[in-house]
Amino acid sequence: MKLLIPRHCLSFLTLAALMLLCEPAAAKAPKPAQRPDAPGTPVEVTSEMLGAGMVSSGTVLPPIPPVTGSRGKPVASWGKPLPYPIVIADRRNNRLIEVAPDKRIVWEFPSPNLKLYRGNEDVNFSADGRQLAVSEEDNFDVHLVDYEQRAITWTYGVPDTRGSKGNLLNYPDDAHLLADGMFLTADIRNCRVLIVDPKDSSIKTQWGQPGHCKHQPPQYLGHPNGATPMDNGDILVTEISEAWVSRITRAGQVLWSVRAPHVRYPSDTFPTVDGKQLIVADFSKPGRVVIFDPASGKPSWEYFVREGEGMLDHPSIARELPDTGDVLVVDDLHDRVIVVDRQTKAIIWQYGVKGVKGHLPGYLNYPDGVDLDLFRDWRVAKP
Repeated sequence: MKLLIPRHCLSFLTLAALMLLCEPAAAKAPKPAQRPDAPGTPVEVTSEMLGAGMVSSGTVLPPIPPVTGSRGKPVASWGKPLPYPIVIADRRNNRLIEVAPDKRIVWEFPSPNLKLYRGNEDVNFSADGRQLAVSEEDNFDVHLVDYEQRAITWTYGVPDTRGSKGNLLNYPDDAHLLADGMFLTADIRNCRVLIVDPKDSSIKTQWGQPGHCKHQPPQYLGHPNGATPMDNGDILVTEISEAWVSRITRAGQVLWSVRAPHVRYPSDTFPTVDGKQLIVADFSKPGRVVIFDPASGKPSWEYFVREGEGMLDHPSIARELPDTGDVLVVDDLHDRVIVVDRQTKAIIWQYGVKGVKGHLPGYLNYPDGVDLDLFRDWRVAKP
């Protein structure tokens, strides 16, 4: 669950007028894959939720290189400060954007339609690198996007409608397409984690129950905002309530539960590269990143700056980088994505201008999710 900051600069426009400005009359929203079998609650769409509308960087994009790498055998590393290009869920620009370590924009997916696609919040590559799993909290749906075609191929949930029956969601956070083709998401306000089959949009696994928001996995969960697959198929579930992190097998066995240390509002726990520790962002101001041992619950590394250029404002994602061991952080309300040197704790790479919103090259608007493109060698791509 992510904090929403009102923006009064658009308040003079009515919703209808803003939609006309942001969305061409000819645009048609593809229908969700399923309709709910019980009515949900319509949600008022605010100017903040619409963000900047349908925007693009305007960059001339190079051809997409072929997939030659995998998570197990990535393409060649760029080294420090950022070893691989990153796809960013640029939330209030309603787009996905891929940025290379040299800060070129190499790929972009602007919203094709604000009714269906708005406020993309988390993004992760499929195991084969050809699809992107996307969640949209305040649009109450999740998507699959074909990377090469730049097209939405599947939707679960109903835009602008919250609920818990049928295929309705209530603030879905996190999105992963698992190796077996199932879709994983954390349905925060329904206090559940879902595994859905995109073939027929049926729920195959549910942990937690709507209306029962407490830590007692897998029967009950306390506002989960992270569901992260591990290499062996187990899933890390992050609960906002009391900062719990649990490791659960696909069969629903809880292997352990531990509270993230020194964290007030945990966001999307990930395993470290070696799988032995956990890394989590504290979605607070000032924000924090903690790496800790789940066996002891003790931190082994922290990044915490109280003020100044290095201070984080509601970071939502922190991941240990392969090859370098440095830490990639999405600093949401500072409108930037950064790399922090593991040893010196200095910021050694940054995309976005701290506290300045924009959609042109070099700018972001409330970035909220990120994944590494380990699949394509963008170093040789030219416009």
